[in-house]
Formats: sequence, C-alpha cells, structure tokens
Amino acid sequence: MMLFGLEWAFPLVLLLLPMALLPWFNNNLDKTVAWTALVPHDPLSRTISLALKVLSSVVIAALLLAVASPAIPERTVERFGEGAEIVLLLDRSRSMDDAFAVTTQAANYSVAGDNSKRRVARTYLTEFVKKRPDDRFGFVFFSTNSINLLPLTYSKEAILATIEANSLGKGLSDTNLADALMNSALMFEDQPYRGSRIVLLVSDGGQLMTDEAMELITKRYKEMNLSIYWIYLKARQEMTLEPSENDNILYTDLPERKVHEFFKGIGIPYRAFEAGSLDEFAKAMDEIDEQQYQTLIVEELVPHEPKADLFLWLALLAMLPLASSHLYSYWGVRKAHE
Repeated sequence: MMLFGLEWAFPLVLLLLPMALLPWFNNNLDKTVAWTALVPHDPLSRTISLALKVLSSVVIAALLLAVASPAIPERTVERFGEGAEIVLLLDRSRSMDDAFAVTTQAANYSVAGDNSKRRVARTYLTEFVKKRPDDRFGFVFFSTNSINLLPLTYSKEAILATIEANSLGKGLSDTNLADALMNSALMFEDQPYRGSRIVLLVSDGGQLMTDEAMELITKRYKEMNLSIYWIYLKARQEMTLEPSENDNILYTDLPERKVHEFFKGIGIPYRAFEAGSLDEFAKAMDEIDEQQYQTLIVEELVPHEPKADLFLWLALLAMLPLASSHLYSYWGVRKAHE
C-alpha cells in the first residue's frame, strides 16, 4: 500500500495512530485546590510538562509507524553521466577457438593459460566494461545465427557474467554477420536516444553479404544514429584490412576486406582496429575507452529502501528525555522523603 510516498507492509497498524493522544488524557493527576492564590505561578513546570506529553506522543507514533514497516519502493531515477550505450557484438565461430596472432610474440604470451581469440576477447572486454561505470551495455553473439543474449542494461554484474559465460565451450562453423549486425541495431529499437550509440564488433573475419542485406543495414544504422567499432583479430600479422603493395594474392578477396569497405561507405562513424598482438588489442580497447565519453542520460535503478529504522531511532531519541525525567522525579521524591 502506498501512502505519503512510502510503501507500507502492514498498513492496518496505522489505524492505531490515535493511541498517540493517550498521554494527553491524564485526569488522574488533577488536584482540587481551595484557594488558587496558594498555587505558585510556574511557567517552567508547565512547559516541561507539555514537552513530556509531546515526547510521549512522538514515541507511541514512531513505534507504530516502525511496526507498519515503511519503505521507499524501487524506482528509476535519471542522472547525467559520461559514456555511451554499447552493444558488444562477439564472433563465436569456430575460428575464434584458434590461437590469437600466430607469431613468436603471441607464443610468448597467453591469457589465463589459453591464447585462443575468444579467451583473449573475454579478458579485454571484461576490463573494458569495468572501467566504464556509466555505460549501458548489451551483448550479442553470432556464428551460424545471432542471439541477443543480454538487452541493454546498466547492470555490470549481468554483462560481466554474460562475457564470462560466452567464453565457454566451442564455436560453430558458420558466420552470419549480416544477421548479427541487424540484431545489434534492434537493441536500440523503441529506446529513447540518450547519447552516443556504439556497436563494438569483435571478430576475426567477415562474410559476403547480399546487396539487400547491406542496404537494410545501412538504412537501419543511419536511422538509429549508430557508430561501428571493429576490433579485427588477425590470425597472422601480415593480414590487413587495407590493401598494400606487397599483398599476398590470397588476401585480395578476403571477406573481411569487403566488410571493411562496406563499413567505410555506409555513411556512419566507423573505425577499425587491427589487433595482431595482445598489445595492439589492449591499445585498441584503451583508445575506444578514451574516445567514447560523451554526455549521457543515465537511468539508475534505486533499490527498495526500508525506513523503519528511522522511526525506531526517533522513538529512542524521544525516550531519552522521558527516561531522564522519571529518574529525576525518583531522585527528588527520595530526597524529599529523607
């Protein structure tokens, strides 16, 4: 039950609040005086008596309110932060189980004893999420099909657990990048625009997409003001997204190069990072972290807050002068008797 902006677990207890008036009914203390001139005028005593009655009423009311178990209900508040809304789009095809950057350098370093691309991605994505307190994250993984594992959320525990779970098991053989890109965009559908929106693609390859798919992706990404960052995990150092003079003929028609050209011509902010070593992967994540700190409207979920303790403290503080007055009365009576 909601009352006075608070949620009450036992609202029927509030019906007993008139009991707080009991200290004001003290007719048994009235005395009959034959001549009122004999009664000295003592405003201090009258003030103290009035204050003690008020404190007694406060104690009774505070205890009853505490028993009713008040609480502020769970609510969502908006505040301004610095960050972005980021969908982590992670490749889980079978090639991601291969060793990352097969070079002498990669052989000398490993992450948690496992140098596979998916394990390396898990480690650096985890660190990236931990460094960004105001960001809202979603998670999509793809192989043969894409799956929206986690909708956009401010819960760091949820996104970190999803990243950890996604690093387990083995990947599938095929890659459906077009479906994954569309599903990533759908994360933002019917969402109010809060600030910078990013799809962070972590993949070691690309896929030849149909003209229809590319046209649909282009339209959707422009409508939703999305940016694309691609961390391209190279299987070999010499493989690059941009053609070079000394290109191996085998690299000329790589699907990832065609995807790279498509992203460059899509008409939205796009940046590719070619990671051929652990250092390059780390630098790519750091650069993205530094760039994406724009003003962002953050929706923060404030949990249920019990407030019974406040009324208990109020009752305790009000009882202290009451207890002191009774001790003083006891001491005065005893001294008068002596």
